[in-house]
Amino acid sequence: MPGDDRADSVWSDGVQALYRERFDQMVRLASLMTGSVAVGEEIVQDAFIRCRHVLPGAEQPAAYLRAAVVNGCRSFHRRRNLALGLWPRTGALPESVDPELHELADILAMLPPRQRTVLVLRYYADLSEAEIAEAMDCRPGTVKSLAHRGLARMRALIEP
Repeated sequence: MPGDDRADSVWSDGVQALYRERFDQMVRLASLMTGSVAVGEEIVQDAFIRCRHVLPGAEQPAAYLRAAVVNGCRSFHRRRNLALGLWPRTGALPESVDPELHELADILAMLPPRQRTVLVLRYYADLSEAEIAEAMDCRPGTVKSLAHRGLARMRALIEP
């Protein structure tokens, strides 16, 4: 991206700075939501490409980007479910990460995509209910309900 004269005209300084600042964080977020680091990287790259013209004028570019990443993850799940009819669980975390986090990622992968998205945005990205509702384009009450059901499902999966 940076360094190519043609690319510099398409990528404003603000977008380049946002890319350097938020790329890894957005990939981790997308990886937790999709269950795959590779898919997470693709979704984040696509989000930057789709939003590159809007981000410089956005009131909150990081929030706009996060919403684009969440929408990309939702699209991934829709396409995957249409094509396969199931949720393949692949390693979302590198092997060097604590095994307990792998267990958490496996449990998150068992949740429906919307519940998983709410829980990851709430407890990993530390967003408020209002911010999650905005990112997911739903009402705050829906966020509360999805979080409640997601936590209950996780408890049921963890406790015998």
